[in-house]
Amino acid sequence: MSLLSSILDHNEQFVTSKHYERFQTTKFPNKRVVILTCMDTRLLELLPAALNVKNGDAKIIKNAGAVISHPFGSIMRSILVGIYELQADEVMVVGHHGCGMTGLEASSVLKKAEANGVDMKTIETLEFSGVDIKSFLTGFDKVEDNVQHSVRMIKHHPLLPKHVPVHGLVICPDTGKLDLLVDGYQTTTT
Repeated sequence: MSLLSSILDHNEQFVTSKHYERFQTTKFPNKRVVILTCMDTRLLELLPAALNVKNGDAKIIKNAGAVISHPFGSIMRSILVGIYELQADEVMVVGHHGCGMTGLEASSVLKKAEANGVDMKTIETLEFSGVDIKSFLTGFDKVEDNVQHSVRMIKHHPLLPKHVPVHGLVICPDTGKLDLLVDGYQTTTT
């Protein structure tokens, strides 16, 4: 049985048994917060538990490294929608120790892409078209620096209201301990 078939079989039972009822909530976050974090599998249940966030409490955005690589990309758009349309009034960026984006080099990803059948002429075409593929696929040196960078990018976005606090934290993926890097209440102007 394929993974997809297994998921669909489970889903049919899930819906038939009405297990979804315990997850029902509104689209508005009860704690009025948007959280940008990493897609690391260790954080799936640990992060909400460590933050005391339950289903319906927060808008959680995940990507590799909790990185905002472009001020007008999908991550920033999601944060702004969370604030303007979904009633969030705070933002948290939560990176984690031992992140796979730490020290990630484009050459490693490109070698694996080539080994999986991606024609390297595609990379040349992208670069000729103005895409900086090496920058796009490069991680960061320190998780703390990345979190602070993402906080600054959010805080200084021209569409973000000045009164919205933007916090920066790093979580330990083994224990759930949070280290505060940026207290958004200290840097918020009204």
